[in-house]
This record gives sequence, structure tokens and C-alpha cells, in this order.
Amino acid sequence: MTSPVPTSNTRTVDLPGGLSVTIEERGSSAEGRGFLLLHGGAGPRTMTGLAEALTEHAYTVVPTHPGFQGTPRPEWVDSPADLAVAYLDLLDILGLSEVMVIGSSIGGWVASEMALRDTRGRIGSLTLLNAVGIHAVQKKNAVIDARTLAPAELAQLSFADPAFRPDFSSFTDEQRAQGAANQRTLAVYGGEEFSYDPKLRGRLHRVDVPVLVVWGEQDGIASTTYGRGYAKSFPNGHFTPIPDAGHFPHIEQLGRTLGAIGDFADTVVNAPSAA
Repeated sequence: MTSPVPTSNTRTVDLPGGLSVTIEERGSSAEGRGFLLLHGGAGPRTMTGLAEALTEHAYTVVPTHPGFQGTPRPEWVDSPADLAVAYLDLLDILGLSEVMVIGSSIGGWVASEMALRDTRGRIGSLTLLNAVGIHAVQKKNAVIDARTLAPAELAQLSFADPAFRPDFSSFTDEQRAQGAANQRTLAVYGGEEFSYDPKLRGRLHRVDVPVLVVWGEQDGIASTTYGRGYAKSFPNGHFTPIPDAGHFPHIEQLGRTLGAIGDFADTVVNAPSAA
């Protein structure tokens, strides 16, 4: 008999420095372990299916990046590094350790920045889902600048299967306005270079936790070559391509993505240390 998915709870958590973050949580944090899921520019709803599946194994938390979905964003919170510090503070408040941080797109960039700043050992591993954040060595492998694309063009590049592409003609005026506001917030976090920090790749050798880079092979936003380069930037990086998926493998191929995460957890994260 299948166990019911724990009911989600949405609440606002006050962090040091006057920042408040809205989180959606599932399950119990009593054991002090869990998953922190960081969304990309399409918003927190893109992580819902993955969060529901992972809750069968541990407590899950999905923050809404300040400024998305109408949440407040102080002017001084304007970079993935700022979000990284905020979410490390969040892990402190929630009392979590050995956390697997799973980041999609710019959420993967934030996850990488978190691992570089985790002085209290809260993070046990990272999983990056078609993440951005590092510069492309070759121009042909650079991440597409989403600011230059109409929503329909962006959707076409993001999903391998047309069935997953949003039908923007059915959107209400409120939905269109919310989407535009989210994209403006994304542009703030992306900074001048928008999709990367020119110095990030050179810093990732200092990340000492295992990292899984999962990549939808049909991504028109960030190529598989870019993804393989991301994985190689970490001392303990692992790369798993996902066929028949674009920029959101956890949406188009949830089962395969969960399989990759499970295998990574069993063979790398939780593997017994060599004698």
C-alpha cells in the first residue's frame, strides 16, 4: 500500500539581517536531515513534483527566492551569493545537517555558492539540475541569454517534449504579470553577465562535498558540454545525462532524475569510506 504524501506547509521564516523567506515544507525535520530544493527562473512550482517524491525519504524544503511570486526582496539581496548566505542561515534556523541541496538552473548556481560558504558543515552533498553559474570556456557552449527571448521561444528551448511547454495563450493577465515580474527578479540575480559569475568556475575546487550534475540532453538553454564542464569543476563531481529532457529533467523525466539522485546517494554520498 502506497503511503500518502505528507501535507505541505507554507510559512515565512525571519532570517538575520532583516530578510524574510517564504518556504514550503513537507515531512518532519525531527531527524535533522533533509533536502533543500532551489528553483530556477520559472519559480518554485517547478520543484513541486520532485519535492513530493523526495519527501518519501526525508524532510524537504522549497524556498521562494525573495522577489519571486510577489514576495518582498530587499534591495541589498541582489545576487546568488546573497541567496546562498540566506539559505545557509535558513539551514541553521531549521537545525538541519547533512543536507542535499538540489538546485535547478540559477538555483544550481546558488547551491554552488552555498557549498563555498558552508563553514558550519550543514551541506552533505549537491545535486545540480541543468545549472548555470560558470562561464563557458568556448563561446559556442555559452548559456543562452533568456532576456533576449519571448516566453514561447524560451519554452521551446527549455522542453524536449512539446506537451510540457506552457500554453501562454491560456494565461490570465495576472499570470502574465507575475511571470514578467519573476523574470525581472531573475535579471537582478543574474547580474551584468546574467547567467554566470566569471570567477565561479575557478573557485569550485574548494567544494569538498560530493556533487552530482544531472543534465537534460535536449536542453536548448545550456548544452551538455557545458554541463560536463560544470561537473569537472568540482573535485568530487559526477555527471549523469538524462535523455528526452531539456532544461527541466526533473519535470520531463522525473523517474530518471530520481533514479540518478538515488544512485548517487547510494554509491557516493552514503558509500562506506575505503579502509
